Amino acid sequence: MPSSRFSIAPMMGYSNRHARYLLRQITRHALIYTEMLNAHAVCHGDTAHLLAHHPTENPVAIQLGGRDSNIMAEAARHVEGAGYDEVNINVGCPSDRVQAGCFGAALMAEPAVVADCVAAMRKAVSLPITVKTRIGIEGSYSYPALVDFVETVAAAGCRRFIIHARTVWLKGLNPKENRSVPPLRYDIVQRLKEDFPQLEIILNGGITQLSEASEALAWADGIMLGRAAYQNPYLLATVDQEFFDSEVPAPSRAEILKRFLPYAERELAQGTSLRHLIHPLLPLTHGIPGAKAWRRYLSESATRPGADSSVLRESEKLLQATN
Repeated sequence: MPSSRFSIAPMMGYSNRHARYLLRQITRHALIYTEMLNAHAVCHGDTAHLLAHHPTENPVAIQLGGRDSNIMAEAARHVEGAGYDEVNINVGCPSDRVQAGCFGAALMAEPAVVADCVAAMRKAVSLPITVKTRIGIEGSYSYPALVDFVETVAAAGCRRFIIHARTVWLKGLNPKENRSVPPLRYDIVQRLKEDFPQLEIILNGGITQLSEASEALAWADGIMLGRAAYQNPYLLATVDQEFFDSEVPAPSRAEILKRFLPYAERELAQGTSLRHLIHPLLPLTHGIPGAKAWRRYLSESATRPGADSSVLRESEKLLQATN
């Protein structure tokens, strides 16, 4: 099982393969999660496209959404064949689309269904099967209900639980509000770790600084950083040194971009949109002088007729001058 000491959360609209490749140029050791994929689409859609990833991304975990144990098991087989390192089941997403499929956060009320999925997936593949969930549903919090969920799913063979330390509202709050309105309860996650010392309990939610991650690792088995990692990817530059004892120096922003450029040029040659490749790059200069001008250059240049890899090469020169 890949180390979960420090991981980067699955985020819809962010955790695509281009963003993951960029993040891997910043940290070699953090475990990166894909955005959630519908298991049914993995089995019956454009499987090769959905599961495409660069070998450099590993260690990388894929997150699946679904409730049918047979489909989840079949999807897991595709995932294993594609070379991923872990399969994670989404039991926390509150979006209307996910609720319509009766999976995601709605499954918190059906631990037996999640357990059936875990058991079927473990039988189908040798990859670790993990679960990402919340501490409660519909804004209510019941520690006995959380314990029952963890016990039931763990009995099916899940050893790693990623706990977003908030309750979730399926009605009344939209997905964005669900990430901030319900209060953080790290104490609940810590209590869960104390009561289940044999399980890996990973803390997620509200962490924005590496210092906060270090504090949480005093009791948690790992931490998962979400929005902060995509809003300010350079925040991850010292993760390998601080959390994995790496002796390799942290890369500069210019070095990260230089590593990304050959990948981007290959993708452009294969027909990938320059706009899609630029999107994860834009926050790389977060918080430094000249950041706004650099982002404006990339954004405006990418939309010009005939825009090609020269835009990225010129941005490299501009970034070197900024640094």
